Amino acid sequence: MSDQEGKYNIKAAALMLGIQPGTLRAWERRYQMIAPVRNEAGHRLYTEAHIKILKWLIQKVNQGFTISQAVSLMGQNQFPMNLEEIKLKQESPVIDLADSLYEALIHFEYERINDIINTMFCIFSMEKVIIDIFTQILKRIEDSYRTGKIISAQKYFSLALIKARITIIIHGLPSPARQIKALCIHWQEDEDNIELLMFIFYLKKRGIQVINTGKYSSDVENDQIIDMIHPDLVIICCEVREELKEALLLVKHLSIKYQDITIGLVGQAINTMKSSDKEQYSSFIFGQTIDQWDIWLMQQMVL
Repeated sequence: MSDQEGKYNIKAAALMLGIQPGTLRAWERRYQMIAPVRNEAGHRLYTEAHIKILKWLIQKVNQGFTISQAVSLMGQNQFPMNLEEIKLKQESPVIDLADSLYEALIHFEYERINDIINTMFCIFSMEKVIIDIFTQILKRIEDSYRTGKIISAQKYFSLALIKARITIIIHGLPSPARQIKALCIHWQEDEDNIELLMFIFYLKKRGIQVINTGKYSSDVENDQIIDMIHPDLVIICCEVREELKEALLLVKHLSIKYQDITIGLVGQAINTMKSSDKEQYSSFIFGQTIDQWDIWLMQQMVL
């Protein structure tokens, strides 16, 4: 039986780890560091790989770290583990998997790519893979292309494959029971905007229906779409600094005209905002991490 085959129920896992089942469930909900499979009855089944990860986390907690600090360390190069199936070489499962996937992508190893991604989803939650590990891969691909380590074909293949995988997952998510609707407006072309795709995944996982109408055109057209869709939330995504001024003008316009709609601003361009703009638009800024996104949603909307 391999390290990736589920065989321990939550009671057995908790007994092995020396913690309460409720504590284990709470950790999974809050930090989503692993993703146990479910049997036909819907019960969690933990793998040997999951147990190794959890034992390491508990060891760090016993050393004085908080669980959130231990989970953060797990995402860095501080976690000894070896999964033979993917020939890991370093000390962190996240780092090792990211390195393995990067190498497979730039060498166009399609079957190995799928095997590694499937392994990721066996060990970690969807959010951990898509928003954490995939983000690391995308940054490394971009850095490698910018410094001439890879060529455009390698970059295009890698981005297209990751985008396709995220898109498949988004379409496979169940329709939300609550009909909270979000309209996404952005400045980049769809094929370049994987960051927005990740954010759409995040929103759908939170039970929000997402309508992506494509690249920004004009205030008049956006107003027509809003009047047609009647969204509860409008997300304005801006990744490029040069487009930030226009994005902020749109935030201001929508917040004045549609006072009953929640307006949110996301994207890397937020990091380039002047202090005065950050203060003026602070209530609209989602932030850059899942924790910040969760806090913003709780403060701005009733979910």
